[in-house]
Amino acid sequence: MKELDVDYVLVIFGGMSGYSSDDINKFLWMIRIGGSTPEGAHIRESDYYSPSGEYKVDKDGSTAMLNSLMYKMCYYRFGEVMTEKGSQLAMTGSETRKSENKDFELDVLEEAFTSEHWIVRIYKS
Repeated sequence: MKELDVDYVLVIFGGMSGYSSDDINKFLWMIRIGGSTPEGAHIRESDYYSPSGEYKVDKDGSTAMLNSLMYKMCYYRFGEVMTEKGSQLAMTGSETRKSENKDFELDVLEEAFTSEHWIVRIYKS
């Protein structure tokens, strides 16, 4: 973050509202672009797919995905959110999925703002 002179990071997250054009759904493009640069040659798209070859953010998500900064910025504190029926859900696109990796702390960023329906999330470096 310091190398890029970044003070804040904006994330668009549709997990609460079901908005399917959020950053986690576009993350593979970021992986592809990053992996195509000399500095990002170590980034492999295949690391972000589940063992069955699918792009998942639920309990079947890859270790790289569930530990990525994008995932953590989207799902930070999401385990605190309860639905009407008392279960904890993560909605991505048209599917509703239980997010298994949602109880973690951030060690690089701190939450600065989250909108009412969690679509806009801003973190301070």
